[in-house]
Amino acid sequence: MRTFGASRCRVRASATVPACGRSETAAPPAPARARRDTSTSMPVFVMLPLDTVKLCADGEQQVPMLQRPKALEVAMKALRVAGVRGVMVDVWWGLVEARSRTYRWEAYAELFAMAERVGLTVQPVMSFHSCGNNVNDDYGVSLPKWVHEIGKDNPDIYFTDRKGHRNQECVSLGCDSVPVLEGRTPVEVYRDFIEAFCCKFAPLLGSIITEITVGLGPAGELRYPSYPEGDRRWKFPGIGEFQCYDKYMLSALEKAACDIDKPEWGKGGPHDAGHYNSRPWETSFFHPINGRFASEYGDFFLNFYSTQLVAHADRVLTAASKVVSRFDKQCQCSTFEGSDAMLYSFGDEKCVVDLGVKLAGVHWWYNSRSHAAELTTGYYNTREHEGYAAVMEVLKKHNAILNFTCVEMNDCEHPPEGQCSPEGLFRQIASIAREKGVEIGGENALPRYDAAAWSRIEANAFHDLPGSPSVAACDQLGCTNCTRLAKLTWLRMEDSMFDSPNWDAFTRSIGRFSGYSAAM
Repeated sequence: MRTFGASRCRVRASATVPACGRSETAAPPAPARARRDTSTSMPVFVMLPLDTVKLCADGEQQVPMLQRPKALEVAMKALRVAGVRGVMVDVWWGLVEARSRTYRWEAYAELFAMAERVGLTVQPVMSFHSCGNNVNDDYGVSLPKWVHEIGKDNPDIYFTDRKGHRNQECVSLGCDSVPVLEGRTPVEVYRDFIEAFCCKFAPLLGSIITEITVGLGPAGELRYPSYPEGDRRWKFPGIGEFQCYDKYMLSALEKAACDIDKPEWGKGGPHDAGHYNSRPWETSFFHPINGRFASEYGDFFLNFYSTQLVAHADRVLTAASKVVSRFDKQCQCSTFEGSDAMLYSFGDEKCVVDLGVKLAGVHWWYNSRSHAAELTTGYYNTREHEGYAAVMEVLKKHNAILNFTCVEMNDCEHPPEGQCSPEGLFRQIASIAREKGVEIGGENALPRYDAAAWSRIEANAFHDLPGSPSVAACDQLGCTNCTRLAKLTWLRMEDSMFDSPNWDAFTRSIGRFSGYSAAM
């Protein structure tokens, strides 16, 4: 566990930010908005520990509390001095909305006030997923208990594999528009959560809170839970399995098949796609020679599977965009349990907050013909079929920023039998993003401080890629869609980060990345 000093739960007074986010006392001045030196700079953010907020006992009940606040503030001050622009933090659905329609924001209010004192901005992640199922997860948070109670009677609200295993990491996108959650659809629940968040912290939007990342799947990423590592069903570099066997996904598949007069194609996913730890050549569907993924049936199924994922992103981002857009000039709060409806006006000053989306860097089997791991994840990307343009178009539609993982990885670091290419994947993503006008933020997949990782990040951030305009040309033209990274988010703050060799490497690198001049 990440400690930052003594780890303990503590009972504290109520939060300093009451309804609609208005502070009881005069807040210190917000940190000056920085102006990027666009020829050389890349703002750096740091992801806070997974357990920054966790449930602790307060009398007879469990409530979300900020952990180790004194040590955390010292660490955040060190980040600020080092040149870090801000922090990213998971806002756990399972902690905040433990009871349906009741939201406990106190711990996050305390955290945001701390960031404001220190002079850091915050990028909250609306984490509509559980924690503990992915690589380096050292903390557990489930979905809200009331959701699990619903799941006991209707397990089809969870993604399901061919053998009927229910993945409880997040709610299946197949029921996005079905009122399965106490009369609300999942999209409505996500919308209400984001609206409650924006109401609570409206005065901070655009100043302290600069971007809201919208969770769209497992680990907060836009993908299917095709490679579940937490329960040991999957191990790198397995191809994963399709997650289309809950009744809602099967119903949509059946309809899609009937629409093209192929009802036999709507009974389920491919029967010959192997298992979680198969290799492509061990399956008929992904086989590099005459694999059925390239057949008429394969194209139908993979189009269906990926289109469902993109449509999910569009539905949730549409709901989130409508909520956030209402906070441009005023905050109109809905009435939530335990709080009064309130209205705050902000005059002519426009509060602007960006939306962000996380995309998984599924780089294993990228150099194979089928890109099998990407296909089971929901990205219809093969040697013959470009798979990310549709995702970029949705992000552009909602002016969302793409947060892409694995920017620290080099091809040569991976075993040849996995046919990995994180470098090739990034080049493809960057090229399509530039073409569609989408900004990219980079994240490291693993906490690393070695020179090879930092060199790869720097190459991805600043070096021109084939076919891209030069950095200088982009700056002169005022382009915002160059292939270099718009920002870097470092995963993640932990004790080892502050060990002398690691801290020296971190500060030395971000000194090159985060040059900026204060706004006049």
